[in-house]
Amino acid sequence: MTTIRAAAVQIAPDFDAIDGTLNRVCEAIDGAASKGAQIVVFPETFVPYYPYFSFVLPPCQQGAPHLALMERAVVVPGPVTQAVADRARARGVVVLLGVNERDHGSLYNTQLLFDADGTLKLKRRKITPTYHERMVWGQGDGAGLRVAETAVGRVGALACWEHYNPLARYALMAQHEEIHCAQFPGSLVGPIFAEQMAVTIRHHALESGCFVINATGWLTDAQIAAVTPDAGLQRALRGGCHTAIVSPEGKYLAEPLNEGEGMVIADLDMALITKRKRMMDSVGHYARPELLSLAIDSRPAAPMFPMPGTEPVTAPAISNGSNAHDHADTPALHAVGGRAAADDRAAVVRAAAA
Repeated sequence: MTTIRAAAVQIAPDFDAIDGTLNRVCEAIDGAASKGAQIVVFPETFVPYYPYFSFVLPPCQQGAPHLALMERAVVVPGPVTQAVADRARARGVVVLLGVNERDHGSLYNTQLLFDADGTLKLKRRKITPTYHERMVWGQGDGAGLRVAETAVGRVGALACWEHYNPLARYALMAQHEEIHCAQFPGSLVGPIFAEQMAVTIRHHALESGCFVINATGWLTDAQIAAVTPDAGLQRALRGGCHTAIVSPEGKYLAEPLNEGEGMVIADLDMALITKRKRMMDSVGHYARPELLSLAIDSRPAAPMFPMPGTEPVTAPAISNGSNAHDHADTPALHAVGGRAAADDRAAVVRAAAA
């Protein structure tokens, strides 16, 4: 039977040095690989750092830190993705990395999945930023809700409270993900966040019949003070860490890490997927698609598309990396230059209602 060694990384970012966090990522990949890891998962928007300021500062005080984050954000493809791809290829490991992606004038919460040969297999954006995050990031689209075939199996990923969107999770389940990569910011909200996280990742493992590798970040006391000097607000930047690896049976495969820096490593016995799904395959023999099914718009979002009846033009799609070309041959896209017309969608709704 196939066994995959996985590593979930919980470390602090570097608030100061431009390439500091990237260097920490490369060092962690080396460290995990030296322990035999074949897949390594990092926290949410770890490069250059999660926008903790947005949780504790009022909007009128977020200008400077927001601009600073934009200056250090990751362009895809670019030097950061090249460095991680090179390290993944050199070590022969699959890497799931969270970054703040800059696309012209906007930032996005983006997950990047590198295969063991360094290929960028998936680039997806968090479909709905949570609460305070909407002051920082734009919205993603359905193009990234897909599972990628990698050296360690079929891998899917979601960020933070996307796990509370059951249809987003079901989209990955329906594609038969075998390893699910989950990311949360860590050092946020307090202990209750970690407790909720534990329930969330174990439930998804059980429902999907897959392994879940969850990584959360960590802030030092000095970093917390750098975000806000207010002792009361600093309490909101502690706790909320729960780096863990869970089996398809909902069991922890190693002791979760709830405080401090470190790495959780566990061996994934892939035979456990079949053992679980033999009894409960939520998208197979335990599903009722004639009663309940998911419809998904998997096209990349575009800020411009031609009106119906006009000559098709090439619309500047909101870049979603390697996903964009996956939909280039969809007939419906050719018909209206990249996006189904509003009239067409209305017709579908009217037909369904009738």
